Amino acid sequence: MREPVLDSNATSSPPPQELLERLKDYGQEDVFSLWDELSPDERDLLVKDIESLDLSRIDRIIRCSFHSQGLPAAVIEPVPETNVSTVEERTMEDRERLWKMGMKAISEGKLAVLLLSGGQGTRLGSSDPKGCLNIGLPSGKSLFQLQAERILCVQRLASQSVNEGSNNTPHIHWYIMTSPFTDEATRKYFESHKYFGLEADQITFFQQGTIPCVSKDGRFIMETPFRLAKSPDGNGGVYSALKFSRLLEDMSMRGIKYIDCYGVDNALVRVADPTFLGYFIDKGVTSAAKVVRKAYPQEKVGVFVRRGKGGPLSVVEYSELDPSLSSAINQQTGRLRFCWSNVCLHMFTLDFLNQVANGLEKDSVYHLAEKNIPSIHGHTLGYKLEQFIFDAFPYAPSTALFEVLRDEEFAPVKNANGSNFDTPDSARLLVLRLHTRWVVAAGGFLTHSVPLYATGVEVSPLCSYAGENLEAICRGRTFHAPCEISF
Repeated sequence: MREPVLDSNATSSPPPQELLERLKDYGQEDVFSLWDELSPDERDLLVKDIESLDLSRIDRIIRCSFHSQGLPAAVIEPVPETNVSTVEERTMEDRERLWKMGMKAISEGKLAVLLLSGGQGTRLGSSDPKGCLNIGLPSGKSLFQLQAERILCVQRLASQSVNEGSNNTPHIHWYIMTSPFTDEATRKYFESHKYFGLEADQITFFQQGTIPCVSKDGRFIMETPFRLAKSPDGNGGVYSALKFSRLLEDMSMRGIKYIDCYGVDNALVRVADPTFLGYFIDKGVTSAAKVVRKAYPQEKVGVFVRRGKGGPLSVVEYSELDPSLSSAINQQTGRLRFCWSNVCLHMFTLDFLNQVANGLEKDSVYHLAEKNIPSIHGHTLGYKLEQFIFDAFPYAPSTALFEVLRDEEFAPVKNANGSNFDTPDSARLLVLRLHTRWVVAAGGFLTHSVPLYATGVEVSPLCSYAGENLEAICRGRTFHAPCEISF
């Protein structure tokens, strides 16, 4: 127990009456339970913390989210394979057509990139933003640097493919969503690395919101006697964050029509993928997602489903999918019935982002993540409230799914080395193996002092975006793995 404050005037001063009455209206007056033990400065901090909250909105979110937990789950159906653009059905001619279509839109300044980067690397054993992570590639590059250099590469390719003979390189604006826990460190990291060769003014940082953590009975949890426990509102908070930061208007003023959105923790992400953009434009849809086939029934990935017969596309998290459905087999194909994994690689129209930002909040249903939350009692078992970016898909007038190959575009980094899956080591090997295949296909040779399955070569994104244009660098040359191939 804290020692009571000695200032007699402060001790006798009650909480602000109007604020106390508002809290009572929502059953949250317990936040003042230790008021008499606080110093004047601590009381000011607590009052400001509470006054910063939209109490009616948060109360609505808590009530709606708790209520939704008790409702029966909607019947779900698999997404038919005919509704997915699969790798097998795309010819080289079609891929080239989509690539050129995407490149044209990029050269016209119609594409922006939106990075979801609010998480810290706590599961990876680091308090730094996840994007600062060096996964152990020969170059030592961080996830942020790999992604920045892929943007630089696409800009150069767009200039070459559409504006032959022109020195006018199109800029792809990069919007990076941080959180209060990562914002300052992220900005400093980019500044100290001179934005990895990008122009400083083509990157915009903005913060996602936070929301109070609540106990099992819906009461605010106090992290300290004068501060509420809060957590980021999930990557689905991007919609309201874009709205309140007025960045949707910023996109419109820049002439942006399409937004490529992805999570930071994928070492193989094809940022600003022209083929995916071309597919998106060609289909004329408002939203799209890249998917990979689920590797095995228990894989910890959400899957796309249809809710109700012929209902809208949505995502069911792995923890919410009944085990019998996870392992169910499509007798015609021999594959899992629920096989289309969501890997947080999305494309949206700006019009759709505006629609979601102005409409999704009205539902006020957040996911409840049960956690041991640091509190004045040590830890309290309660809930963090989160929205996910895929919560918007059921609202889309039209959504398309675009299959990509796992070993070309999905190398997640979620757990520390020593875990069984999705570690920096496993991601590094996926990158090296893919790039090794590129080099061999371009006529290069490898020597190595350790087994090749445990190593490989790294191709700088500044040299090649997806394995193209490597013949001049690699043909007839021998590289000793592990190494980086760069200009």
